[in-house]
Amino acid sequence: MNIGKNLTYFFILPAIFSILAIVSIGVYGLKPGIDLAGGSLLQVSYPDGRPSVEAVSTEVSKLGLGEVRIQPTGTTGFILRQRDLSTVEKNTLEQSLGNLGTIHEEQFTSVGPILGHELLQKAWIALTLVTLCIILFIAFAFRHVSKPVASWKYGVVAIVTLLHDILIPAGLFAFLGHYNGAEVDSLFIVALLTILGISINDTIVVFDRIRENLRQNEEHRKREEFQNVVGMSIRQTLARSINTSLTVVIMLLALYLVGPVSTKDFSLTLIIGMIAGTYSSIFLAAPLLVVWEKWQRRGDATLATSRK
Repeated sequence: MNIGKNLTYFFILPAIFSILAIVSIGVYGLKPGIDLAGGSLLQVSYPDGRPSVEAVSTEVSKLGLGEVRIQPTGTTGFILRQRDLSTVEKNTLEQSLGNLGTIHEEQFTSVGPILGHELLQKAWIALTLVTLCIILFIAFAFRHVSKPVASWKYGVVAIVTLLHDILIPAGLFAFLGHYNGAEVDSLFIVALLTILGISINDTIVVFDRIRENLRQNEEHRKREEFQNVVGMSIRQTLARSINTSLTVVIMLLALYLVGPVSTKDFSLTLIIGMIAGTYSSIFLAAPLLVVWEKWQRRGDATLATSRK
């Protein structure tokens, strides 16, 4: 695999999708779910036939509960998301929904705003700690690699690719949140943490192969361009990375298509993150090392010329 000739092509897709994700998040923002922002969720079903969304909206608007998001689920049910309700307000809401037909309460969840804010803070802390731990681990694991790219640069490149991996699903959910009412909740955070773990594992596999090939070249006193070493390392790990990720994606697709409604967003986040992570581990992380090495070489050459 000729890394040097294909560098530009490797970066096109990540750049396009990253820009789209940033624009989507900036324009639409992420809609926090009940467990992060606080509020209540009521899921009901109409065994004798579900009324229209417009009819439910008209009935609910009479109660003065503020914004109520109404989402059809399954063939007979609705999920209603609104502010935190008291027991009296919940009973009044159910009675109002009962005016449209016989209803059955499937679930009711209520989270106060203080607890939701605390969960959101802990989610950010968890993501930050995971990122720091990854940098420290890679810097330690590759501490003996100093030529032609320093060990700490492997860690920086890994974090750049991880940001790409979680940015793509986040941008997708910002878009879906605006047009389809999708929300990010604690399961979304769990999915992002899972993506970080799986993606960094694939990235380290490629990095480790690069380290091993560099070590072998040094032992045999073989001079080889860094981009050629990287290309060979990618070829050696390509089949393993794709096969592993494909197996997981197939399982997640099954969960998304036939699994319960409560896990659909979770599985969709993992599917998008797995695809983005597999691509970045192979075609983004290692090529970024090549670009950095080229910049470093040019800088050294410029410095040497200026000293003459």
